Amino acid sequence: MKLGKNTKVILQLLGNNLLYYAAVVLCNSLRVRTKNFNNLKSLLETDNLVIAFWHGTMMIPWFFFRKYKMSALVSGSKDGELLFRVLKKWKYNVQRGSSSKGGKDALEKLIWLAAEKYSVAITPDGPGGPVFKMKPGAIIVSKKSQIPLILVGIGINKKWKLKSWDSFEVPKFFSRVNIVVSNPMTINPDLTYDETSDKILECEKILNQLQSEASIFA
Repeated sequence: MKLGKNTKVILQLLGNNLLYYAAVVLCNSLRVRTKNFNNLKSLLETDNLVIAFWHGTMMIPWFFFRKYKMSALVSGSKDGELLFRVLKKWKYNVQRGSSSKGGKDALEKLIWLAAEKYSVAITPDGPGGPVFKMKPGAIIVSKKSQIPLILVGIGINKKWKLKSWDSFEVPKFFSRVNIVVSNPMTINPDLTYDETSDKILECEKILNQLQSEASIFA
């Protein structure tokens, strides 16, 4: 059966809306426990931050931080279009771009968002991996904007893992979720290239430790 142009548009709109409402219903069913979040909450209410979490865990933090003045950079791909539409509904200031294609332009967009007093949410191993390996973006934006960097580990006790490069995690309804937050880190703007590279590795190690901690359920 060949679909007309208008029919395709209607089906696409239905699909986008169903995805949005399904994500909202699912995330609202979760039993979330946070660790070290009170300090971050007060900062988010008065200041802006760079918030980094791994790509495969991003469903939870995108939803969790939606009530604050947040921004994000989303790729121009078809998959990115779905995320773009959901984040826009969650009141994110969403810019299109990719750190792997035109990386300098992408960083400039993120720095501009920080200058506009938005907190910047980043998946530092995205958009294509390697998984759990931190790319420079979060560190560079924090360094150049001189706003604190926060790392966030996400644990889900019952979930599906998709067959994607990041083993994307979809929680099952009513799952328990741990959100473990680092202390704010200020990146020295005078760090050399080598020192910045060392800081990236240090933050990668911390984020993986937070991820491991969040994955422990009593």
